[in-house]
Amino acid sequence: MTFLTIFPVARNLDRGPMDLSNSRAFYPAVGLLMGLLLVGIEAGSDEIFTAPITAAFLVAAMVIITRALHMDGLMDVCDGLFGGFTPERRLEIMRDSQVGAFGVAGGVTVLLLKYGALLSLITLAEPGKEWALLLFPLISRWSMVVLLGAFPYVRAQGLGSPFHGGGVKIATTVAGLSALAAAFLLGGYAGLWIFFGAIAMAWLMGWAMAKSLGGLTGDTYGATNEIIEMAVILAATALIPYGWLEPLPDFLDRF
Repeated sequence: MTFLTIFPVARNLDRGPMDLSNSRAFYPAVGLLMGLLLVGIEAGSDEIFTAPITAAFLVAAMVIITRALHMDGLMDVCDGLFGGFTPERRLEIMRDSQVGAFGVAGGVTVLLLKYGALLSLITLAEPGKEWALLLFPLISRWSMVVLLGAFPYVRAQGLGSPFHGGGVKIATTVAGLSALAAAFLLGGYAGLWIFFGAIAMAWLMGWAMAKSLGGLTGDTYGATNEIIEMAVILAATALIPYGWLEPLPDFLDRF
């Protein structure tokens, strides 16, 4: 929680690299807690403000809650991948604290798509928006765990280097099983489709970025999180009108 959000619930703990690496087991749980907060923000704002303002609050809340950690990664990746022509030069650009035109364009594009998707989601007449708000931060954080286990880390030292120490199969398994269970319970069979679709999308993004950079970095994990968030919201918005995204108990009640 302390690493992924602004909430200092464990700031004074004495934790080493292995503790930080094993914390991936709880990434989906942290995402679920973020989703609960978003449900509360949406419910409260809906009583006072119009839907466009509520959607803006939801986008802003995710940026604030995460200290823009993942958005910063997205912008760095956009600058590096589109501004360099060799892996070395791309990594050098990504280390630069200044944001270039590609980074600004990428960040603005993703934020606009998130805003539009959330606005469409919360104005749907059909029930299901609460389940989508719970699911998208959970699944996007699981996608980072997928990349941590599937691709090598390219830097000798960096924000993501403690996550590649070894002995993390149990933590990865816990994260995967908890994310799978939550996706199925909250979204039914559509939740499963989104879960496995997010894995495929994350793997393809990881493969493409690793091919361009020689491996992955902390920035690439953040970029993947941002794009998977956007993709899950869009998918949920498309599925809800057909009644496909609903909690498993509601689905079983049909029979």
